[in-house]
Amino acid sequence: MLLTLTSTSTADCPDATALSYLLHKHPERVQVFDLAVGTATVLYPEASVTQTTIAVMVDVDPIDLVQSRSRRGNDSFALGQYVNDRPYAASSILAVALSKLFGTALSGACKSHPELVGTDLALTVSIPVVPCGGDPGLPRRLFEPLGWDVRTTAVELDPELPQWGDADYVSLTLSGELTVQQALRHLYVLLPVLDDVKHYWVGADEADKLVRVAGQWLPSHPESSLIMSRYLARQRELVESVVDRLIPDVAQQPGKVSRPEPSPARLRVDTVVDTLRQLPVRRVVDIGCGEGKLLEALMPHAQFDRLLGVEVSSRELVRAQRRLKLTELSDVQRERVSLLQSSATYRDTRLKGFDAVVLMEVIEHIDVPRLPALVRSVFTDASPQTVIVTTPNADYNVLYPGLAEGEFRHPDHRFEFTRKQFAAWTDMTATDRSYAVTVEFIGTVDPDLGGPTQMAIFTKEART
Repeated sequence: MLLTLTSTSTADCPDATALSYLLHKHPERVQVFDLAVGTATVLYPEASVTQTTIAVMVDVDPIDLVQSRSRRGNDSFALGQYVNDRPYAASSILAVALSKLFGTALSGACKSHPELVGTDLALTVSIPVVPCGGDPGLPRRLFEPLGWDVRTTAVELDPELPQWGDADYVSLTLSGELTVQQALRHLYVLLPVLDDVKHYWVGADEADKLVRVAGQWLPSHPESSLIMSRYLARQRELVESVVDRLIPDVAQQPGKVSRPEPSPARLRVDTVVDTLRQLPVRRVVDIGCGEGKLLEALMPHAQFDRLLGVEVSSRELVRAQRRLKLTELSDVQRERVSLLQSSATYRDTRLKGFDAVVLMEVIEHIDVPRLPALVRSVFTDASPQTVIVTTPNADYNVLYPGLAEGEFRHPDHRFEFTRKQFAAWTDMTATDRSYAVTVEFIGTVDPDLGGPTQMAIFTKEART
């Protein structure tokens, strides 16, 4: 994996070679450092007064990676430890390398030129391969609030076969005027967040490190909840310990919220889980389960003794298998949680006999003429006691400044219901299929426009 950091001369810092002093690496030397799973090479492709670039190349030893269970990450599918992107894609391995190579710069020390430590430099960071989990907008949401100009380019799955589409990676370029310490700290925290894998043990010391390295900017970051959760490997107690330590600092700042708000996706999952827990439901099907976020949230609750994730995309099923760590579950747990490739618009007898079916952010991805087929397969063929459907509220879209009039929230959406349209569809579906229905909002409710997400809860009516 490769990372380059470039400094360009400015009026405040006319000598771009200041970068070499701050990083404590001599421009005329090529240096090689041992890492736990390979080596890191540091060199300067260019070093002049006008522009200086340092390159970091990390060579991962696949044998070391396989032999070190704690460092190979959570690629839990059958051959994950042997077939993975670790030698090529930026990850927590690169973050650890940056810490080892530039630890003094990360701490904000420079004995030879202390005046440079707090000086903003014109910096450009380039990383050719960055994982983004199929969400190419994530790098922008993570780095832009920190003052970076973010440019991403999709990485083709195979340039020789363009019909295969793009891979779950982007080529990332960051540019901005920041201190070197800020740049390194941003990369150190956010590279593992983008990859969503930690290649070392995550314990209380990692929570301490997150507070120390990101405490100044994390509380007010709009994706703070996501960052804390992923950086700390979704360990709730560690996340809460970080929140508790950062909240006092936030509360003293005018205009700051007292606690980071959960992301809309997290709020949807939590709301659906809470709704299911209040119902007499034990067997749940998540149709369109994606990478398995809802199933992951349901698994800790003993109330649910049968969980099935249904997804049409084989790629998403692989992600779900990794997230849920199905290969690491006991035989009993594997009987409780399973995945199935199928479509929401086709009859499938394997979906019968469940108490509840969830369609979370699914219907808007289906062409409108196919909706009756979905209704038939779910409400008539599967015929569960409860159906929960969530979908965007199109009326709320005007509150998103980056969304043009008439534009959908996601390029794969085939439509987005207004409140009136959703009410009409749910009422018609409930009447035709002998269900009762209630509609609620998820998220902050605007008095005129409603909430960002609409949720319908269908309950089968008793026959008389």
